[in-house]
Amino acid sequence: MPQAPEVNRAAVVTPTRVVIAVCLIAPFVSMLWVGSYAKTDPTLIGIPFFYWYQMAWVVVSAGLTSLAYQLWQRDQRARKSQGGAGE
Repeated sequence: MPQAPEVNRAAVVTPTRVVIAVCLIAPFVSMLWVGSYAKTDPTLIGIPFFYWYQMAWVVVSAGLTSLAYQLWQRDQRARKSQGGAGE
């Protein structure tokens, strides 16, 4: 009879992991909520709000993804230094 698998300690929810999740989910939520940006005003250098809002989120998404990656790397280093949890 096979033994029950060990509990994976890497699946523990920490504040850092919550911040990582928020960083990765925010762009999806903002883009799926079309009613918030489906308008033409205000314009930015002649570009309607609908377009420049989406282009701004491209830059913001890249920044949030980079931040999430840095936080993940820091979390993994901290877990490794605490005794190899999460390897």
